[in-house]
Amino acid sequence: MQLMFTAVYKKVEEGYVGFVEELPGANTQGETLEETRTNLEEAVRLVLEANRELSEIQLAGEEVIREQLSLSA
Repeated sequence: MQLMFTAVYKKVEEGYVGFVEELPGANTQGETLEETRTNLEEAVRLVLEANRELSEIQLAGEEVIREQLSLSA
């Protein structure tokens, strides 16, 4: 199963801006809608990676349990 997000795209003078409603910080822009979609996918990956790294730093040395979380539709 894939986790689904809601991508929002808005036409602006310079092209398009896009963001993910459920993931603050995941936003981008592009000259075309296709470029903006591609950029947004990368922005989501980068935000998730950065959040994971920040969590690891904050929890360094702490006793924690990490496990996969699967959400059903």
